[in-house]
Amino acid sequence: MTTAAAARETTPIEIGADAPDFTLPDQDKVEFKLAEFKGKKPVVLFFYPLDWSPTCTKENACFSGDLSKFSKYAEVAAVSIDSVWSHKAWKEKMGLKHRLLADMHRKVTKDYGLFHSGANISQRATVVIDKNGKVNWVKVEADITKERDYAEVEQVLSKLK
Repeated sequence: MTTAAAARETTPIEIGADAPDFTLPDQDKVEFKLAEFKGKKPVVLFFYPLDWSPTCTKENACFSGDLSKFSKYAEVAAVSIDSVWSHKAWKEKMGLKHRLLADMHRKVTKDYGLFHSGANISQRATVVIDKNGKVNWVKVEADITKERDYAEVEQVLSKLK
């Protein structure tokens, strides 16, 4: 891997950039295709490190409980490097309502510049994509062990046009 490639993988995508298109399976092996929302609806992607970890478990439970606050503005999906099978078991155990996308090859995580190379996982980050397919907002949590600010995300989503 070249230094330039490593920098791209770990440098968050810029606001205003075209959101890299992708297709990932969810916990039920149903494909989530970003392109299907272009021109129709914004998308918010919640990247998180790992299923079953303490902060991610608490965060996804809170997020799922407040899903309507986000889904009224945008299509919502959470992305991690875990497998479809881990996602399915975790979603069932936790009673989660949102889709969990499996990025096992880390391609989407790297394309969005959210790869945590030291741990081989994604950063805890939020990416808002407008209905035209442009990155509208990105926030990477400085401390990967801390939950994101949901009120801040809701505020950003409420201002989308």
